[in-house]
Amino acid sequence: MPACVPAHASDSARRRAHQPHSPPPAPPRRFPVAGADLSASIAVFLIALPLSLGIALATGAPLQSGLVAAAVGGLVAGWLGGSPLQVSGPAAGLTVVTADLIHHYGWRATCAITVLAGLTQLGLGCLRVARTALAVSPAIVHGMLAGIGVTIAVAQLHIVLGGTPQSSVLGNLLALPAQLARLQPAALSMSVLTLMILWAWPRVPGRVGRRLRGVPAALVAVAAATLTASLAALIVPRVELSSWRDHASVGLPEGPVLGVIGAVLTITLVCSVQSLLGAVAVDKLAAGRHPHLARSDLDRELLGQGAANIVSGALGGLPLAGVAVRSSANVRSGAISRNSTMLHGVWTVAAAVLMVPVLELIPLASLAALVMAVGIQMVSLHHIRTVTRHREVPVYAVTTLGVVFLGVLEGVALGVAAAAAMALRRLARTRITHQERQGVHHVHVRGQLTFLAVPRLSKALHLVPAGTDAVVRFDGSFMDHAAYETLQDWERTHRAHGGTLALTGRTGARVATTLSPDVTTRGGEPSAVQTPVCRCRPWTPWRNHRCDRPSPAPPATPHDRAGSGPERSGQQLARGISAFQRNTAPLVRGELARLAREGQSPSQLFLTCADSRVVTSMITSSGPGDLFVVRNMGNLVPLPGTQSGDDSVAAALEYAVDVLAVRSITVCGHSGCGAIQALLASEPGMPGTPLGRWLRHGLPSLERMADGTRPGPRLTGRDPADPVELLCLTNVVQQLEHLRAHGSVARALHDGALDLHGVYFHVGEAQAYLLGTTDEDDVFGPVAAAGDLRDPA
Repeated sequence: MPACVPAHASDSARRRAHQPHSPPPAPPRRFPVAGADLSASIAVFLIALPLSLGIALATGAPLQSGLVAAAVGGLVAGWLGGSPLQVSGPAAGLTVVTADLIHHYGWRATCAITVLAGLTQLGLGCLRVARTALAVSPAIVHGMLAGIGVTIAVAQLHIVLGGTPQSSVLGNLLALPAQLARLQPAALSMSVLTLMILWAWPRVPGRVGRRLRGVPAALVAVAAATLTASLAALIVPRVELSSWRDHASVGLPEGPVLGVIGAVLTITLVCSVQSLLGAVAVDKLAAGRHPHLARSDLDRELLGQGAANIVSGALGGLPLAGVAVRSSANVRSGAISRNSTMLHGVWTVAAAVLMVPVLELIPLASLAALVMAVGIQMVSLHHIRTVTRHREVPVYAVTTLGVVFLGVLEGVALGVAAAAAMALRRLARTRITHQERQGVHHVHVRGQLTFLAVPRLSKALHLVPAGTDAVVRFDGSFMDHAAYETLQDWERTHRAHGGTLALTGRTGARVATTLSPDVTTRGGEPSAVQTPVCRCRPWTPWRNHRCDRPSPAPPATPHDRAGSGPERSGQQLARGISAFQRNTAPLVRGELARLAREGQSPSQLFLTCADSRVVTSMITSSGPGDLFVVRNMGNLVPLPGTQSGDDSVAAALEYAVDVLAVRSITVCGHSGCGAIQALLASEPGMPGTPLGRWLRHGLPSLERMADGTRPGPRLTGRDPADPVELLCLTNVVQQLEHLRAHGSVARALHDGALDLHGVYFHVGEAQAYLLGTTDEDDVFGPVAAAGDLRDPA
C-alpha cells in the first residue's frame, strides 16, 4: 500500500510519495547483504562442498583443486560475470575433459591449459560473440552432456567398488569383471549408503519431509557415510588434503603444439557453452520470482568466466563453468543479487582453511557414489524425449557415442557434422507430383524448393498442357531464386498460351494470384481462380468465425425460446465443427497424428477458472499437446485431505507432475470472476448446495484478504480497483500456497523440476499480469507484447 501523506501536503509531494511505475524504496539495511542472499549462499555452499571434492576426485586432480575452483567461481565469476544469480565452479561436464588432460599432460600443465582457455574466453568476450554459442543445436549439447555422464558413471563405478578407474570408457568396461571379482566390501557399503540416501532423502513424505528437504541430499549422504565409517572404524581410502604450501603451481605443457591448442579449445568450448546456456536457463528460472531483475549480459558472463578460469588455473584449481545444480538452488533459495554467489565463495575459502580435519574423514567411495549419481542424471530422459519429438535422435546419438568413445571435442564435431547433414537432407528432400482432377492440373510441392529440386519442378510443370487451368501448391516455407525464376518463366509461357495459374499454400488458401505483374484474364473477364480470398486475422475464430462483426440478432420471440432455440444451438455447434474441419483441421492434422502416436507430453499444467471468457489457448498462444488444463469455478486448489470426496484437482496434479512430468504449474485468475463474487458475498455457514460446498475451498483466500498483518497483492502501478479484484489477486497467491501442500508438487519443487507461476487476466483490458514476489508484497506485473515484463520505469 502507498505510504501515508498528510492531507495538507502538496500535489507534488503526493506524486513523489507514490510513484506507480517504480518499486517501493527498500529500507536501509544495517548489514550490507540481504538476508535472502545470506541464506541462499549457505544453501549453495552446502551443495558445492561435497560436489567440488567429488569432481576433483573424478578427474584425478588434487582434491584441493576442487575447493580452489569453487572459491574462485564464487568470488571472481560471481563478481565479474554477467549473470548475477548463476553459480560457477567445477562442473561435472568438465570432468572427462580435465581427466584426459591430466592423463596426457600432468596436473601442472593442465593448470596452464586452464589459464590459456581463460585467456581465449576473454578474447571471445571482447569480440562479443557470446550469443553465437546459443546457435548450437540442443541435441548436440544434450548429447555431449549425456556422453560425459556415461563416461563419469562408468569410471566412478570402479571407485565405488573399491578399485581404480582406467583412462577410457572401453578400458573401464573391459576391466569391470576383474574389479567385481576383487571388490572391497567396506568401500561398497559406503557407496551404497550414499546412493540410498541420495535416492530416499527427497522422497521423505509429510510435513517432516518438507522440512528435511531444506538440507541438501548430497550433504546428508556424504555426512552419513563419513559418520558411519568413523564410528565403525572402517578401513577405507579417505580424502587427503595436503598442505597448501605444497599445492602445485602452473607448469608449461609439453607436447605437440596442435595437441595443446586442441586441449585449450576443448576447455574453452565446454566451459563457454555450458556457462552461456546455464545463464539463459537461470534467466528463465528467475523470471517468475524476480520480474524486475535484468537479463544476463552474455558477453560479460563470458568475460567473467574467462577471468575466473585464469585465476583458478594460476592458483592450481580445476577449470570451471556455470553449474546448473548450484544455480537452480541459488534461485530457489531466494537469492536476489550476486552477493549470494560471492558469499558462497567466502564460505568455501573458510572451509578449505578451517575444516581440513573434518574433510579428511570423508570416504572416497562416498564421493565417487555422489559423482556417479550426478553422471547418471546427466543422461536425461526428458532430453531424449525432446530430441525424439523434434526428430533429432541421430544427432543426439552420434554426439553421445562420439563423446563416450572418442572424446568431447571429437564427439561435438561429429554431432555438428550430423546436424549439418540432417539439415541438408531436409532442405534437399523435396517431393513434386502432378495429377489432373476435373480438368484442372495440380502440381504439389512438398518440402523446400531450392535449386536442387529445379529439374524435378521443371519436369512436373511441363506435364501441364498449354491453355489449361493449373494449381501449384507449396507445402514448404522456402523458395530460392533459381526455383522462383523457373516457376516465373514457365508461368509467362503458360499464360501466353491462354492458361491460368493459382498458387496456394499448405491449407489451400491463395498465397498469390500471379508471380508476374500482369493480370490473368480469360475472354476479357477475370478468371475464376482470381476470386479474392478473405484474409482473417488470428483472433477472428473467437468472433463467431466471421471476418466482420455479425449484425445484431433480432430479439427472440417466446416461440423462438420455446421451440427453435435448442435447434439453433445445435446448428451453431454443427457450423462451428464444420468450420474446424474445413479451416483448422488441415493445419493441425499432422501434429495431432503425431500426438496420437507418441502420446501427450505437455510442459505446463494450466489451472484456471471455468469462465467462458478465459480462453487458455488464446491467452498462452498454445496448441495441441502444449498445456494440460484444469478448469473449475474460481481456479481453486483444495488442500490435501479437505476434498470431501472431490479428488479431481488433486488427481490432476498427481497425474501432471508424477506421470506427465510437467515443468511448470500456472494458476490463472481473472477479473469479474463470478465464483469470487459469490465467495465475497457469502455468509458464515454457506448453504449445503454443490456450489456452496465447492466455494468453501476459497475461504482461506477470504481470510488472507481480511488479514491486516500482511500487505495485500496489487498490480504494478496501481492498487486493486475494488474488493472483487483484490480477492481475485489474493486467491491466485493463496492457491499457489495450496499447491505447495500437495506431496507430488512439493517433491518436484524440492528437486528443482517444477516452477509455480501466478497469472491474473484482466478480461476488459485483454491484459495478462504475471506474479512476481518481492521482499515486501505480491506484485502482478503486466506482460508486454514482446513477451517480456514491461519496464516499471
